[in-house]
Amino acid sequence: MMIGARTILRLRRRLARIPLPLRQVLSGELPDLPVLDDRADGFLINSLPEPLLERLQASRPQLKIFVRQRYRRSYASLEGGFDAYLARFSSKSRSTLKRKLRRFEERSGGALDLRLYRTEAEAEPFYRHARAVSATTYQERLLGAGLPEGEGPLAAMRALAASDQMRGWILFLDGRPVSYLYAPADGDTLIYSHLGYDPAVAELSPGTVLQFEAMRQLMDEGRFAYFDFTEGEGQHKLQFGTGTVDCLDVLLLRPGVANLLAGHALNGFDGAVAAAKKIVRRFGLERLARRIRR
Repeated sequence: MMIGARTILRLRRRLARIPLPLRQVLSGELPDLPVLDDRADGFLINSLPEPLLERLQASRPQLKIFVRQRYRRSYASLEGGFDAYLARFSSKSRSTLKRKLRRFEERSGGALDLRLYRTEAEAEPFYRHARAVSATTYQERLLGAGLPEGEGPLAAMRALAASDQMRGWILFLDGRPVSYLYAPADGDTLIYSHLGYDPAVAELSPGTVLQFEAMRQLMDEGRFAYFDFTEGEGQHKLQFGTGTVDCLDVLLLRPGVANLLAGHALNGFDGAVAAAKKIVRRFGLERLARRIRR
């Protein structure tokens, strides 16, 4: 059970996780679930398009379905060129983005120092710079959710780069890395894996500047068709996406007593969190809530 990115309580169930890739989400086709292992309690399906919920239940009537969360999964089409992409933004949003870009360029001596990394030889320097930025972020310091550290993640990154299946960007300021974006690929789709920035320069909006220019480079390159912002919502994802799909995270559980109790407990917890969020929004307590999360 989680509030935001914080784990409050763990209910241990043996689940076969089925994360749906963007292409399948966009197809609107029901996922083909494997035969459930005898030792498993059920499935966890991430990013099930909401219209498929009834069909999913009908396909596995022996399992009890529980909806964990609802969200809009954002993605951006990388086809059509950057000018057409930018035209999708409101005039106010375009003005804001360009103003942030100019402000960062002015602070950087008149030119943006954004470096793209994509080859096997470039994987190590990208990883080193990205780890330096990640170590400063609240995601890593408070939540343990930064760019993974160690030889294993670096080796995996090298392997992806060797087959042209990753892109990485580092934004520098005064010769120092201040923001990074890591995007591995699944075929013609780049996946929004990790983005972070040094909070010491937060007033310069480095994450926004980096994403804006990364989208420009990707559309100029023409190698990929989509940029997948993955599960969950967020202003950053909605801002840079060109489309959304209403999705669900769903549990399909065997109808045993322990599983049903766990499913109903999760539903009750999710309902309580949703009610608390409504109260926060209704009484304008968002700032207090952010301070408590920190």
